[in-house]
Amino acid sequence: MRMMSGWTKAVALGCTTALATLLASAASAQTLRWSAPTDIATLDPYAHTESFTTSMLHHVFDPLVRRSRKLELEPALATSWKLTAPDTWRFELRKGVKFHNGNAFTADDVVASITRLLDPGARARGNLSTVESATKVDDFTVDIKTKGPYPLLLNDLAGIYIMDKEWMEQTGSLKPGNIATGVTTAASTNAIGTGPFKVESYKPDIGTNLVVNPDWWDKPEHNLKRIEFKPVKSDATRVAALLSGELDMIAPAPLQDLARIGSASGFKVIEEPSLRLIFLGLNHRPELKATPGQKNPMLDVKVRQAMWHAIDLDTIQKRVMRGKSRNTATLVAPPVPGFSAENDKLVAYDPELSKKLLTEAGFPNGFKTNFNCSNDRYINDEQICVAIAAMWSKVGIQADLKTESRATYFPRMDKGEFDVYIIGWATLPPMDGFSVLSALLTEPKDAFGGSNPMGYVNAQIEKLTRDSAVELDEPKRRAMLAEAMKIAKDTVAYIPLHTQPVAWAVRSGVEVPQFPDEYVRLWFAQVK
Repeated sequence: MRMMSGWTKAVALGCTTALATLLASAASAQTLRWSAPTDIATLDPYAHTESFTTSMLHHVFDPLVRRSRKLELEPALATSWKLTAPDTWRFELRKGVKFHNGNAFTADDVVASITRLLDPGARARGNLSTVESATKVDDFTVDIKTKGPYPLLLNDLAGIYIMDKEWMEQTGSLKPGNIATGVTTAASTNAIGTGPFKVESYKPDIGTNLVVNPDWWDKPEHNLKRIEFKPVKSDATRVAALLSGELDMIAPAPLQDLARIGSASGFKVIEEPSLRLIFLGLNHRPELKATPGQKNPMLDVKVRQAMWHAIDLDTIQKRVMRGKSRNTATLVAPPVPGFSAENDKLVAYDPELSKKLLTEAGFPNGFKTNFNCSNDRYINDEQICVAIAAMWSKVGIQADLKTESRATYFPRMDKGEFDVYIIGWATLPPMDGFSVLSALLTEPKDAFGGSNPMGYVNAQIEKLTRDSAVELDEPKRRAMLAEAMKIAKDTVAYIPLHTQPVAWAVRSGVEVPQFPDEYVRLWFAQVK
């Protein structure tokens, strides 16, 4: 055997090192590392109603109908559909699709999935509030029956992910989990879907890794082999990780750091108006949690109006939201059906009027209330609440502010433990004002009112909601939605604040389309 000289060895070693570097670079170029301030709530798609978690799980699961790059509805696991009766939709299913475990996708999976979601114990039950049943016609045909003619079924189904019946049977997961009640199943920590990526590992509060599904039924528009997600609550830490090269993307990017990131070499900021409204929920029950045994002051509409007039939205918009938010007076964003410019006329900041209204309601010295907020779910949520509590103190409303992680915050909200609380709503999955009516403004019964834990009930809104659900005349239906929104505003069912911005930051070489529903759709991502 011929021996290599020292020089030859050095060249060979250099070539080997260079090759290893190139290979590592190539592998890295197919990995997207990103971070958000919050984590996935659960891997069970029916155990929650949080859009961040839904967005993440969309990489693993497919719906029957999905949103395109333009957010238009298009076929996914269903290839076509038609009405066979005013209350019955027939779906033809895609053939040759495999779940991540190799099981074949059939009508049995669709029926089992929808039946699981219709279970009263499913937290996401309200996402199919008008559906009665799903029935197998044959191996690749399913009928879905609604409670009456319902024009938004396809919109709703875009957010309903299909699970593997055989896997659910084997793991005892045919019944849904529920993050509000603490019910868990194997599906809470394991996900078997048909989507473009598979779950490689899921470690709550640490990170989730996805790997590409080479057998996905669709043609990939991405060039990823791997997605590494890490929740990082601290804005400063998240930005530092991006700028140091540890991350390829952060979503959202902190508003206070957008200019710094945008001016840094090799990085860019992506901004898009959002559909998500931020508002305050109020206790409409006989007593406040803060003052048990006493009548709830918020039952008087004058008190609720006083609370609204005491909030200086312009100051919050300029200082807390860095001028990036849009003040609002209604519960849906302008692009969403049900929005009305008349309903969106802002309520004036007028602390003197607030004091007058409180006096007229019998509370000249104000009152005490609990005030609960998340600190890692919405853009600057904690800062918003701190500002509002200070504004209320000026008119005599003593708000005992407590903030906490969304992991504990939302289950407590669902249980009705708060007096005043922050909440965001992007009208998902239907992207329609009916989402607000059916989830937030109706009494919790018959699959309606799933996110209305604090007792708000209005007979007119109840009727408008159910009438609009079966109204096929679109202009008439939208008028019903707007009428219900006006009643909600007039009665101060909630206190609207603003639509929040969507701002992401990426390194050069990362191309990711952004969407107003705030979904991160990495099956459209390209990295180099």
